[in-house]
Amino acid sequence: MKYDAQDCRLVDARQLTATIYDFRLENKTLAALTKPGQFVQVYVPGKTLRRPISVCDVEGDIIRLVFEVRGEGTEIMSHTKVGETMNIIAPLGKGFTLDPSRKTIFIGGGIGVPPMLYSAKCCGSNATVINGFRNKDAVILSEDFEHAGCRLILTTDDGSAGIHGFVTQPLAEIIDEAEMICACGPTPMLKNIAALAREHQIPCQVSLEQRMACGVGACLGCAVAVRREDGTTFYQHVCKDGPVFNSEEVAW
Repeated sequence: MKYDAQDCRLVDARQLTATIYDFRLENKTLAALTKPGQFVQVYVPGKTLRRPISVCDVEGDIIRLVFEVRGEGTEIMSHTKVGETMNIIAPLGKGFTLDPSRKTIFIGGGIGVPPMLYSAKCCGSNATVINGFRNKDAVILSEDFEHAGCRLILTTDDGSAGIHGFVTQPLAEIIDEAEMICACGPTPMLKNIAALAREHQIPCQVSLEQRMACGVGACLGCAVAVRREDGTTFYQHVCKDGPVFNSEEVAW
């Protein structure tokens, strides 16, 4: 596949929390190609390396990116004005394999929540969403999930909103309803979800969070250990072979 960088016009920009921004970029060609669970690489003026950002949603010609300011690059991104263009390479990576007819539980933790929106929308009323955050001030996109017709369960670490606890708590209570689990978030969370899925024999797909540089498997900087059927391990790359993997394949 040839990866072309294209300019996208920023048509809407909002600040959701103290550190999280919601951008809508217009590009008919790229929007039509983008699948749930994929990501884009954004050029940041003055920086050599692009920034990988998960796709939150696709609506017509619009690609929606919800990202957190974590360093100088994303800080520069956050100051882009509506009407300006952003240069991106997209769509990248392997996304989720979804069947809208199957009852699927989508689980997001922190900044792993945004990529679950487009994925959950594909399953509509068959989607149950469990989103976990540190506290009520970090909660984002709840109205978007509800508007999409998804059943939404909210958890916070401190109990300031929703259920007091981690996402695995409500998951354990409803997991037998699921025919598939899809999750994105911190590695410890994904590892625990994978263990529950294995215990209940529910297929599970996980989107791994890993530092990426090139985004196309050239720099080899985002290697992750995966298992062969015989139990031995080898390395694949989150940007090219993922970010979505079968949870049973990951060498946790």
